[in-house]
Order: sequence, then C-alpha cells, then structure tokens
Amino acid sequence: MQVPLSDARSAAYDLQALRGLMRGGSKTFFAASLLLPPRVRAPATALYAYCRLADDAIDLGHDAQAEMRGLHARLGAIYDGRPGAADADRALCQVVHRFAIPRELLDALLEGFLWDAQGRRYESLAEVQAYGARVAGTVGAMMALVMGTRTPSALARACELGVAMQLTNIARDVGEDARNGRLYLPRQWLREEGLDVEAWLRQPRFEPAIARATARLLAAAERLYQRAEHGVAELPLDCRPAIQAARLVYAEIGHQLQRNGLDSIRRRAVVSRGRKLGLIARATGAAFMPAQHPLGDAGALPAVQYLVDAVARSQPPLAMPAYKPRARRSFDERMEWATDLYARLEQQDRRAVR
Repeated sequence: MQVPLSDARSAAYDLQALRGLMRGGSKTFFAASLLLPPRVRAPATALYAYCRLADDAIDLGHDAQAEMRGLHARLGAIYDGRPGAADADRALCQVVHRFAIPRELLDALLEGFLWDAQGRRYESLAEVQAYGARVAGTVGAMMALVMGTRTPSALARACELGVAMQLTNIARDVGEDARNGRLYLPRQWLREEGLDVEAWLRQPRFEPAIARATARLLAAAERLYQRAEHGVAELPLDCRPAIQAARLVYAEIGHQLQRNGLDSIRRRAVVSRGRKLGLIARATGAAFMPAQHPLGDAGALPAVQYLVDAVARSQPPLAMPAYKPRARRSFDERMEWATDLYARLEQQDRRAVR
C-alpha cells in the first residue's frame, strides 16, 4: 500500500550529497551507476546512500542493537511518509513509495548488517548465501524495481547477481576479514580440509586449504553470474549496459584472484583500469543482446526466494515512468562513449588521492 507524503517539502533532499557518498564507497558500483539512464540514476543513488549509512551506523556504532532499533524506527517513519531530516531518509522515502518497494527488503538488509556486527558464524555455503541474500540480494531486488522490472524470474536473477557479487567480495577479502576477526568462507569446507579454523583466525596465513575453499566459493559465484545474464536480457534496454558492466567487472575480480593463485591473504585482487575499460565497452552492447530463455523453470536460489515472494505479495506502483528507447549506437560511438566515461573515472580517482 502506498502512503502519500504528509508534507511535500519533507521530500526535499540534496542529491549531490548522496552522490558524494557513492563516490566514496564502491568504485565498481559508482562506475556502473554512470551507465544508468537518468530516470534510474537518482533513485539508485538514494538506495546506495541509505544502504551505506545504515551499514556504517550498525558497524561503527557502540551498541548494534540500539542502532538497529533506531534504524527500524526511521524506516517506519519513511514508510509512513514522514521521513526525518536526513537526506538519505528523505530520498529513500521518495523511492520506496514511487516504486512500491516492500519493507521486507529493507528489513532483510538491516538484518544482514546486524549479522556482521554480531560476528555471526557461517558453517555452510547455504548460510553464506543467506547472508549474501540479505546484504546484496536485497539491493539487486530493489534495483530491479526502480528499473521497472517486477517479474519473478527477473527478480530472482537480480537477487542472485547480488549474491554472486557478495561471494566475490568474500573471496577477495579473506585476508582483510580474517585480520578483523571475521570469516565468511564456509567453516565446514575448512574443517573438511583439515584446518583448525580458530587457530587460523588467530594467525591468518595463505595456505592450500584456504585457496581450495576460495576456489569453491568463486565457482559458486560463477554459476550465479551465468544465471544472472538471463536476467539482464529481461531488463529495460536502457538499463542493461549498467548491470552488465557491474556483472562483468565483479566476475573479473574473481578471475584476477585466480590469476593471483587464489591468494587473498597477502594481496588484494584488483582489476586493471585497462581491463575495466574493455569490460565497460563490452557492456555497452548489452542493450542489444538477444532475448534469452529467462530460466523461469529453474526457480530462484533458495536463499533469495523469500525476497522474490515479498515483491510478489506487494502492490505494484500506480504508474511507472515511461521508457523511450534510444536509437542504436554504432560500435565506434559506443567505444567513444566508454572511453569518455573511463576518462571521467580517472579524473575522479586523481582528485580522490590529492
């Protein structure tokens, strides 16, 4: 049910401030967002800003439970149409009512952030996927909704893409997480390798058992990336390049990690700028990719099914923004556009290190 805003003035917010949060966060997400059409870029920025601030509130706060209660109260006000003064709250209020985003998605996101603060242990791949569904699958679902896609098959693939990206993050950050006392690789896998998990966490080091577990996690991510490609073909034409770019660049992080010998303890897998440019250029052709079988009969990954069900139970928005397809660009035009985008990203990187 959509709730009208009690005061139109309460909807005002500073979009530039929210974009600043995005630039300071995930470079891959920010780069992909520049490929989004204007009609989607602003709500996507609002979603990212809220996710970032909520994560920081729980992760950096002194009392995670108290922070969670505060965030739930703010979320209740947002869904009642009475957002607080924060730019992120006002922007999110506009987005959730305009695109009929069910609250269950944001509650699941906050639950995932709380799991981090509580130091939750993950024994199996299914448990890791359940974590990924909350902190990333939810974002995939919300992005699909702001793009105007609500079919169960497209939502399932969007959620699965989010989980795939989170599995890649976990594989890339094994060493960094371990040095902070966190472990997201399935503990069952490590015990099967004969590793004393607690002893390893006290002194993280690269060894074959970690490499093999990392390889298994990347293989699980790769299966989801392949499924997600079917979902890209279900999106509106003007949204496909951005999602394809994010999919390709994140998958490449895993490929680079494999080229590094699966060692994410002593070094961090980084995709070179040149390789990113090539992937972004390749992604610009996604708007013209032929329709694929939507994998509708395959169902959703069990970890994300409840997110798909939550959307199915919700009421669709009263009206969606009209989509006007653009004329097809030639390959040379797409390359020129991608090169210009890459140059802007380089300028932003140089400014960030000054």
